[in-house]
Amino acid sequence: MTRLTGSALRLTVFIGENDTWHHRPLYSEIVHRAHAAGLAGASVFRGIEGFGASSLVHTSRLLSLSEDLPVAVVVVDTEERVRAFLPELDALVAEGLVTLEACEVVRYPDGDRGAPASGPGDEGP
Repeated sequence: MTRLTGSALRLTVFIGENDTWHHRPLYSEIVHRAHAAGLAGASVFRGIEGFGASSLVHTSRLLSLSEDLPVAVVVVDTEERVRAFLPELDALVAEGLVTLEACEVVRYPDGDRGAPASGPGDEGP
């Protein structure tokens, strides 16, 4: 996995919750492929309301329209690694929106769960 600080690229894939790849949720396939590609991180966010190219509004507020809610898969890594991952998405995403945005990583902890967390005002020893 990539250790990441400084300039990065954020990849966001907007798809429907019911989109699949070989009978598996598409969002899950994207996350697992990003992990296998060694990207720094990926997260899936489920929307409560939205619409896309079809102009049909999907919402969690009405039972009849609560199917296929919007999902955003967000991946952050270096520009080179994210752009190298784009062909994977071409093979997976038939319908959806893919965006790229420059960002800056200001904190990416190493995952050492035993170390105490420091916060504002913690100057250390």
